[in-house]
Amino acid sequence: MTEEKSVTAGAPAASGQEGPAKKGNVGALAPIGVFLVLYLGLGILFEYVLGIPMGFYNIPIVVVFLVALLVACVQNRRLPFDDKLVIMGRGIGDKTIVTMILIFMAAGVFVGTVGRDSAESVAYLMLSVFPVQFAVAVLFVVSCFVSVSMGTSVGTITLITPIAVAVSAASGFSLPLCVASVMGGAMFGDNLSFISDTTIAACQGQGCQMKDKFRENFKIALPAALVTLVIILVMSFNADLAGGVSHDYELIQLIPYLIVLVGGIVGVNVFVVLLLGIASGSLIMVFSGATAPTDLLANMGSGAAGMFETTMVAVLVSAICALIREHGGFVALLNGIRSLFKSRKGGQLGMGLLVVAMDVATANNTVAIVMANPIAAEMAKSYGISKRKTASLLDTFSCVSQGVIPYGAQMLVAISAATELGYAVSAFDIIPFLFYPFLLLLSSLAFIFLVPERAQEQKSQK
Repeated sequence: MTEEKSVTAGAPAASGQEGPAKKGNVGALAPIGVFLVLYLGLGILFEYVLGIPMGFYNIPIVVVFLVALLVACVQNRRLPFDDKLVIMGRGIGDKTIVTMILIFMAAGVFVGTVGRDSAESVAYLMLSVFPVQFAVAVLFVVSCFVSVSMGTSVGTITLITPIAVAVSAASGFSLPLCVASVMGGAMFGDNLSFISDTTIAACQGQGCQMKDKFRENFKIALPAALVTLVIILVMSFNADLAGGVSHDYELIQLIPYLIVLVGGIVGVNVFVVLLLGIASGSLIMVFSGATAPTDLLANMGSGAAGMFETTMVAVLVSAICALIREHGGFVALLNGIRSLFKSRKGGQLGMGLLVVAMDVATANNTVAIVMANPIAAEMAKSYGISKRKTASLLDTFSCVSQGVIPYGAQMLVAISAATELGYAVSAFDIIPFLFYPFLLLLSSLAFIFLVPERAQEQKSQK
């Protein structure tokens, strides 16, 4: 496409290209503005004016993206509509988009197959082994493990928050501390899991291997998690406690999660890993009696259906971005970013701020990554940033913002789970104890500005 060539031609020396910078077309960014205004405006109206529970998640995001696509289609009337359809088709048919959609579906089938009972088993096993003083630390560690295994922060919070409420009631630990520890651990796994939709979106959008992005992320996430654990332990040993938590547990259903986790870390193809997880999960769930054979296919279908909205968002955003690129919007945006961030490190910070802005506006870190992907890819070329680092930055910074915004699904689900059990807690009670997201931000900034990069990484485009 014409504009795509002009972006490359206008890249600075870091990208290895020379040539005059293009002005671009700021008006071509209107579809993004329309989406953000509609989604954020309706979300505030539903949540805070009309008082609708989970207000942001009652907005049909696919419909809002369709409105944004309509805006993109009516721009640049000199270009025939049939040509615009061809451009959208190329955007949607890109290999990375097709791969992303297939992985979304496979991950959904996996989660539908194995269920989520094993997550509770891991939590209750560890709570029965360790003394009550370690209960909150156990909640954090279990939430980290479960979210890495399951690939969903919201699912982890849904499962573990009731256990956190039980821990608080039985031991005397502060309820906001217990809930915040679960949320922090959930965001740890959301950032690192091989089957997390954020990981899938970031890696496929940037064209990098999941194992490479994992290694890049792990160096940032692990220090933040360890410091969080130390803070929790210090607070725990200064608390006045009594009692304990006990419950039955069954661990055989954990095997499929371990297969996916280990397979992803050692670098087995993601489709092979997910197929192995689905196959082993099917056998274990049926032969253990956890799932009736007649229900297995239905559960698989439900898991895949749960990815419908995320898949449609990926399709619509790829179509919108293809038109924005053709109309010159990305050239204008990149020129604006270059004027603010001159250095390579500044470019990395710019990527982080870009995805944070998208996430604050949409309250959905997967959507934020999908929207930021094409812009970040162009930034990576301009600033000479590797694909794995770009994917890592998008996922990490989006998890930071998603983990603390009061209207995010993670926060709302945690509050709702506690409320259903008869305990009142607010977002502003929980936020001061969200140690992990804030430490993840500090760790990310430290790795951008303080940790020297190897010479080969500075030149790498992998």
